[in-house]
Amino acid sequence: MFIGAQVSLYPMSSRFVDVITSSLQALDPHRPDLRIETDDISTLMVGAPGPLLDGIRDLFTAAARQPEHVTMHVTLSRGCPGEPDDPSCRCDTLSEAQSLPLDERIRRAGQAVAASPGTGVPIDVQFSLYVLGQDRHMDEIYGCIEFLKRSGTFFRSKNFCTRLRGDAGAVFEAVRQAFLRFGPAEGHVTIDLTASANSPSLA
Repeated sequence: MFIGAQVSLYPMSSRFVDVITSSLQALDPHRPDLRIETDDISTLMVGAPGPLLDGIRDLFTAAARQPEHVTMHVTLSRGCPGEPDDPSCRCDTLSEAQSLPLDERIRRAGQAVAASPGTGVPIDVQFSLYVLGQDRHMDEIYGCIEFLKRSGTFFRSKNFCTRLRGDAGAVFEAVRQAFLRFGPAEGHVTIDLTASANSPSLA
């Protein structure tokens, strides 16, 4: 299994370099557990979903604690057939999840969101889950949407995506659970995500 993300951070500020470089320090505690490669467009992060989603959450939360409007685009992927297996990406939740019926996966995902630690940082996210190469993919997507509606982070449905709103801890935990518990354990599943904080549109 190969699990990773391409992450791009966009501060709406003339001091964008300072915002990005200072926010990247939030990844330091996760670096021993992740392969992190940064270029001029994005940062690749590869590893197990625990440190991977924690690192993405902490990166965005650090940027969102500053006053400027900031957005982040993330492409998450697991099980891509074009990537080699990576032992650092091992995840017990994936195999456990697919041994359970959909209703139980929805329940456990909700429990994980309810137990997630708060950050004190409110954010908005919109994302789309793509279950690739599976005949009954819509069953998994509808199950994920049902989980999100019960999660306490659901804001509203949009064309092609779902809006979440709330504390960054709960919102990113909802994304993690969507990524892990829906779609085949050994299949290719991706999430396309945009996060926003401090938007003047909300004022």
